[in-house]
Amino acid sequence: MHTADKDAAEPTRHDYNRIPYLIAYRNDSGVRDVYGGLSELVVLESQLLRPRDHPSDTVLVFMHPIGGGAYLPMINALARAGHHVIYCNSRFRGTDSALLMEKVVEDLGEAIKDAKNRLGYSKVVLAGWSGGGSLSAFYQQQAQHPTITAAPSGDGPDLTRLGLIPADALLLLAAHISRHGTLTEWLDASIVDESDPDNRDRELDLYDPDNPNQPPYTAEFLDRYRAAQIARNRRITARVKDKLAALAAAGRPDEEFAFVVHGTMADPRWLDATVDPNDRAPGSCYLGDPRVVNNGPFGLARFCTLRSWLSQWSYDDANGDALTAGPDIAVPTLVIGNLADDACTPSHTRRLFEAIGHPDKELHEIPGANHYYAGDDQREPLARAVAICTDWLARRGFTGATR
Repeated sequence: MHTADKDAAEPTRHDYNRIPYLIAYRNDSGVRDVYGGLSELVVLESQLLRPRDHPSDTVLVFMHPIGGGAYLPMINALARAGHHVIYCNSRFRGTDSALLMEKVVEDLGEAIKDAKNRLGYSKVVLAGWSGGGSLSAFYQQQAQHPTITAAPSGDGPDLTRLGLIPADALLLLAAHISRHGTLTEWLDASIVDESDPDNRDRELDLYDPDNPNQPPYTAEFLDRYRAAQIARNRRITARVKDKLAALAAAGRPDEEFAFVVHGTMADPRWLDATVDPNDRAPGSCYLGDPRVVNNGPFGLARFCTLRSWLSQWSYDDANGDALTAGPDIAVPTLVIGNLADDACTPSHTRRLFEAIGHPDKELHEIPGANHYYAGDDQREPLARAVAICTDWLARRGFTGATR
């Protein structure tokens, strides 16, 4: 493990062009899974950030399950440092209520094929930011040796038939272990009845001032709380499977059902900074006040469908798990964690690193860096992160080659 050199200099700045483009391919799903558009096409909105004076045969490809990161500070800074960067949004840009992780893998595969076959890059480094980290590990595992023939519900693409192209290296940046693992660690364990979310176990309600368990939390309380979170995830999964079975029994196997999951930002980490400690501020999370976010409209998994729950959020059923995929990774991997991150905390960074099976792997942690490198005090941490990436890529021959 490395902690970034405090004196790391900002890389040489390059001007770059931001080139928007679309990737379109035939939709092989039996249902329309995104709002609007043509049901027979999947259209992926993409941007290529191409330095004007620095040709390369290598491109860094970013994708997040619900996208929206093309203007993140790290994306722009990598391009200014001379790296060619693609940010491609999945078909589920901005909403994950019907998302299947297996379809996101299909989208990422099309982005990599386009980068190689149309744009002409011979080397692809898969760069996973936040939720893109577990996606990248899942993709790489399946591109190397595909085994998954459907989503957990039996729907979605057969990954063994897609001709997925493996990346040449992985960057896992401010990443978490999985969407289902993260949600489970954030679930409000006090909710005992999904149909009545105000029915709560007071001794598990982190936001109840009358709860006798207050920060700093005891180890016994944390063990009880984590077990209750897993149990709640499994109760939701059981209801989902029962509903799918009822639809099938009624002769309606292709139908869906939408539902709301309340209480999805109640991780003890956000109130007690001694739990999975780093430099984050207690009482806050990357989306703001965790008590407000817990039942706000933009929390993880707030709006769901049956098949999407099983593919994205089910603790026991979801396939997109970096800890499961990690041992199969057969390419060099760089893992960077941010030590003031209030979304992806150190245990996620270190579990990711430990899971990677390839011997050529490095772990770096950036003091003072928050999740997005957002704020006036983030210039230096951002420069350190970019310098680490640039050095790591250069030592493996992924920069500076003329196309």
